[in-house]
Amino acid sequence: MYCVKEIQKDLYWVGGTDRRLALFENAFPIPNGISYNSYVLLDEKNVLFDTVDRAISGQFFDNLEYVLGERELDYLVINHMEPDHCATIGEVIRRYPKVQLVCNQKTVPLLKQFFDFSVEEKLVLVKEGDTLSTGHHELTFVMAAMVHWPEVMVTYDKTDKILFSADAFGTFGAMNGNLFADEVNFETEWLSDARRYYTNIVGKYGVQVQALLKKAETLEIKLLCSLHGPVWRKNIGWFVEKYQKWSSYTPEENAVMIAYGSIYGHTENMANILACCLADEGVKNVKVYDVSATHPSYLVSEAFRCSHLVFASVTYNSGLFSNMEHLLLELKAHNLQNRTIALMENGSWGPAAVRKMAEILDSMKNIELLEQKVAVKSSVKDAQAEEIKALAKEMARAVKGN
Repeated sequence: MYCVKEIQKDLYWVGGTDRRLALFENAFPIPNGISYNSYVLLDEKNVLFDTVDRAISGQFFDNLEYVLGERELDYLVINHMEPDHCATIGEVIRRYPKVQLVCNQKTVPLLKQFFDFSVEEKLVLVKEGDTLSTGHHELTFVMAAMVHWPEVMVTYDKTDKILFSADAFGTFGAMNGNLFADEVNFETEWLSDARRYYTNIVGKYGVQVQALLKKAETLEIKLLCSLHGPVWRKNIGWFVEKYQKWSSYTPEENAVMIAYGSIYGHTENMANILACCLADEGVKNVKVYDVSATHPSYLVSEAFRCSHLVFASVTYNSGLFSNMEHLLLELKAHNLQNRTIALMENGSWGPAAVRKMAEILDSMKNIELLEQKVAVKSSVKDAQAEEIKALAKEMARAVKGN
């Protein structure tokens, strides 16, 4: 049975939702599920914008058949070739053999790698600024390479001012009946998933996202249709501003994230003492995380949100605690920069955590390491408690100055 949402009189959402999948890309926890968005534009020539993941193909084809009815499907616009959006292209062609594939040249080798049909016979190749008339509507194609695959493009409907934005402006989270962002409390219920989606999936490619945002500034956008999450029709600028901050690696909030790696609780104690001292210094926005209990995707997201970071780690196997090392390498891989960071370590003998953490952080861009550091041997004593207080004062000055 179909489950379709009408966006406007000639545009329909024909996607679906998956609440069973535990890990998106087999890497990122999605406790709130995920949506796969696909759109149909009805005109003299009917257009499908992207397809969906194979997991919801049954729902997708029920929706597509309902919206099209007896109409022909003329074009399939391929904005992105990642399998969660391209997996059902082959089946679309089997069901609608006359359909033409609208894509750019970089999409062609990926089509051939994923599918066995004769690709060249189906192609309508487009490049930057090319247009396609479907009758009433005029589509313009904008290249968005590495946001976040090399073949990505976005499609702009000049007639109705709609941007089909591929993975840009997407978010984790299943749709719960309401399609539009203004129908839900996005800031409290969706923003954290949107931030975690951006930072972990697209975060490395800030320069490329900035380039796309500059192109988008030249367009009047009344509807923003991503491949994941709600459709935007109001207050679009608020969400675009979030992307401006995330993609320029500008802290979203004046806040402190403390991430610790602890084995028997003594390093955790250091982190908790620091948090209390920061609160005593008037710092209100502080979050403390155990790197062994919190998935790194959440910590990457928090690091993008917060202006100031503290990493506290035990020394392990004469090196860095493995979960802390994983987190720092994730932050480096996602190109995090423009942060003020403090380091704390614990080592019963041969402490090496601060040195190892600093080596990773020194290889990242625009990272300021505070001179004040804290080194504990086994457990916090009065002398180290005073050092933690001193670090809190220095961090508080940095936060307030920021």
